[in-house]
Amino acid sequence: MAQGYFAVIDTETTGLFPGNHDRIAEIAVITLDRSGTVLDRWETLVNPERDLGKQSIHGIRAKDILEAPRFVDIAQELDWRLSGTIVVAHNLGFDVRFLGAEFQRAGLALPDFYLPRGLCTMQMAHEYLPGAGRSLQDCCDSFSIELRHAHSAGDDAEATAVLLSRYMELDPDLDDWDYLLEQAAATSWHAATPPALFAPVHRSTEGTRETHFVDRIVVRLPEITGPAEHQEYLALLDRALLDRYLSAHEQSALVAMADEIELSRTTVIELHGQYFASVADTAWADGVLTHDELDDLATIAQLLGISSAQLEAASLARPATPPRAPSVNAASSSFLEPGDLVVLTGDMTRPRSAIEAELESAGFKSHPAVTKKVKLLVAADPDSLSGKARKARSYGIPVVGEDYLWNQVLHPAGH
Repeated sequence: MAQGYFAVIDTETTGLFPGNHDRIAEIAVITLDRSGTVLDRWETLVNPERDLGKQSIHGIRAKDILEAPRFVDIAQELDWRLSGTIVVAHNLGFDVRFLGAEFQRAGLALPDFYLPRGLCTMQMAHEYLPGAGRSLQDCCDSFSIELRHAHSAGDDAEATAVLLSRYMELDPDLDDWDYLLEQAAATSWHAATPPALFAPVHRSTEGTRETHFVDRIVVRLPEITGPAEHQEYLALLDRALLDRYLSAHEQSALVAMADEIELSRTTVIELHGQYFASVADTAWADGVLTHDELDDLATIAQLLGISSAQLEAASLARPATPPRAPSVNAASSSFLEPGDLVVLTGDMTRPRSAIEAELESAGFKSHPAVTKKVKLLVAADPDSLSGKARKARSYGIPVVGEDYLWNQVLHPAGH
């Protein structure tokens, strides 16, 4: 009889409750044979179509999942990858609950027998690692298995696959190993590879240089736009830089704006220079450039692709002069007025009730929903995919990070 394979899986999720609104944000499948040899490693981020929950746990950034598939996009391929296998996971019950819920949302269903016959390496530790801890790290430490990046689906699944192979080495003559794999082969429900496989999307690698958004703007010649279009772009740039951070959404909006009004890359670079010079003039208006102002200039230079030579020139001492009539405004909370509505979204560093109380004390109104009357949305992650964030962007409401809330709205410098 043909032998099946082990499909070692791991999921990273937005929370703990698949029956409510939590979703899978990353999934990995490691295909393992009876000898413990890894035959394939497949992993992808998944767009959960909601905010990412506690990002401090899984480390997935919202901008990483903007181009990621939804679960419904990969459901058929995942169904094929699991066919003819025995599913394995560390804390299997957690992963299969999310798998079952996601397949149901996608209008598909794994065979009734598939998930219940799976193997849980955490439960198997009772037999093979008596007295050891039950976490994946504890079990891996017992065998000196390297767990490179905990709470990364691919690395957790790979460590679990090695853990299973160690169990098989400890008990090589156990008939259950071969019996389960024979049953898996006999009950395979897919005979052929799907006609199209979805390109997986992986986490950003730290240290990898990302393409600057200016490089995505089309080079045009000749250009027929004029000052009005330039001001339109600068106005969008001003709003995007409100919190001195350009989210992936904001970068895409700037690229789209340049494309729509037919700005060339050369002109955009010139406009960025004008913006930077305007902020520098404002900072030097009193003849003093403070450390905070220099840090602000350095931040803007990095975000807009301003050269180090331009930044150095802007930091050189100059006499106090009235700043040029700015085409842009320095980031501040001055656009907010007492009574303005502010909406919060995502898991903040402080309890939501405490933040709402501070907003009320500062004269603003915390609002539970995004309407056209809302002035600002504060997100735990400025690239949040929550319904509130999507609605705010559609209304043109600024979406800022939590640092902006504390440093510019609630506790601005000098106040």
